[in-house]
Amino acid sequence: MSEQVHNRLAIVRAERKVSRQALAEAVGAHYQTIGYIERGQYNPSLDLALKIAEFFELPVEALFSLRPMPSLTDEVYGRKQS
Repeated sequence: MSEQVHNRLAIVRAERKVSRQALAEAVGAHYQTIGYIERGQYNPSLDLALKIAEFFELPVEALFSLRPMPSLTDEVYGRKQS
């Protein structure tokens, strides 16, 4: 069994105002696959993870990680939100 891949896909997609359908079409996936990835129910292939990162013009490690990802507040500001 493979390790869970954690992601920020839903946050980035919402921030950029991109629908699951639009992202799926851009990267050659089914829109339900995008939802499964966002909920942690499916690990993307390396190919798909790279296509998603390229679509958002972000490094793949900004979207996906083998460890739980810190909140963006912690990562950007180095502190926890009150």
